[in-house]
Amino acid sequence: MLRGEGDGAGAEIREALAALTLELCAIPSVTGDEAACTAWIAARLAKNPQITVEQVGLTLLARGPVGAADGRARPLVLLAGHTDTVPLKSSDGGVVDGRFLPPPSREPGPQGDRLRGLGASDMKGGLAVMLLLGERLDLRALPYDVGFVYYDREEGPWRESGLGPALEAAPWLRGAALAFCLEPSDNVVQVGCVGSMHATVTFLGRSAHSARPWQGVNAIHAAGALLTALGARAPTEVICGGHRFREVMSATLASGGTGRNVIPDRFTVNLNWRFAPGKSLDAAEAELRAFVASNSAGAAFEMVFTDRSPSGRVVTDNALLQRFLALTGAAVTAKQAWTDVARLGLAGIDAVNLGPGISAQAHQAGEYAEAGLLAGGYRQFALFLTDADA
Repeated sequence: MLRGEGDGAGAEIREALAALTLELCAIPSVTGDEAACTAWIAARLAKNPQITVEQVGLTLLARGPVGAADGRARPLVLLAGHTDTVPLKSSDGGVVDGRFLPPPSREPGPQGDRLRGLGASDMKGGLAVMLLLGERLDLRALPYDVGFVYYDREEGPWRESGLGPALEAAPWLRGAALAFCLEPSDNVVQVGCVGSMHATVTFLGRSAHSARPWQGVNAIHAAGALLTALGARAPTEVICGGHRFREVMSATLASGGTGRNVIPDRFTVNLNWRFAPGKSLDAAEAELRAFVASNSAGAAFEMVFTDRSPSGRVVTDNALLQRFLALTGAAVTAKQAWTDVARLGLAGIDAVNLGPGISAQAHQAGEYAEAGLLAGGYRQFALFLTDADA
């Protein structure tokens, strides 16, 4: 509990976070359609006299006062969250006149009320925490400068994310001493992140009538050796900074054939390769190429890389992160997924993942967040940012 925060204040913060999360969840913001959500957040930020806001595309950069009240310089801490969600699942309902039907809902749960809605955990609950921190804390009185980044297109391809242009347009972001990506992590600090690479492998055959398959070459059959090797490949464990990451390769999409009675002359497989921190993009690409080549059984194929996202650095030696952990007692583990910790790291910013959303709820049908976890996340950040001994 924060200094001066009684049970009543804690309940009021929990209620405010729940209401904010549900209101954000009511605004559809699937990747590429974030304008309405951005506008809503911008209007809310405009009412906060403590901050200045600049907009880069559909990314909002909110910055508190620079320097302490007595003029002393302060380290900059960034909190970053994306405004987009994955698409609505068919079982979740639909959208009518720009609103979800049925609307986001609230029901009793094991950790306070359960807040159900698309993006509740990934990551509109995190956005609610960011907004409330900027409104409730006295930003001038903190031992840190604080910046808030609300960016678009995180769930899409690496090259299209709104965070990249924001880092180029606002050089002050690169001066951050520590950044938190509020990806859903159950309020556990997740360090680093695995890199992610997608490649399209097209096996080449020759069409024929399926009654006379010997007159052609079946491209689907040609992929059999690779698919078998993928199925048999066990995760490879890699220790980085004392934390265990798992490198995995998976076939995630497949297509081929033109008719039920035609031997297919092309069969395409999308491969997703997740690799540990410390491995460069070029080294990861070379490893995936070698795996496909050695497990194609001599079949003819073409290979095109469609997306390459670097891994994220493990920064457990960062002094501010160590202070955060000492104050909050938060648990620490590896991030077995890709996040913008990697992009921030490339910009020279030490970053970790820490958010109040439930990681197992990300991208799920019937997605929900827990009000208790939202309040716990708020308390973690508030305790650190108001640290009188910093």
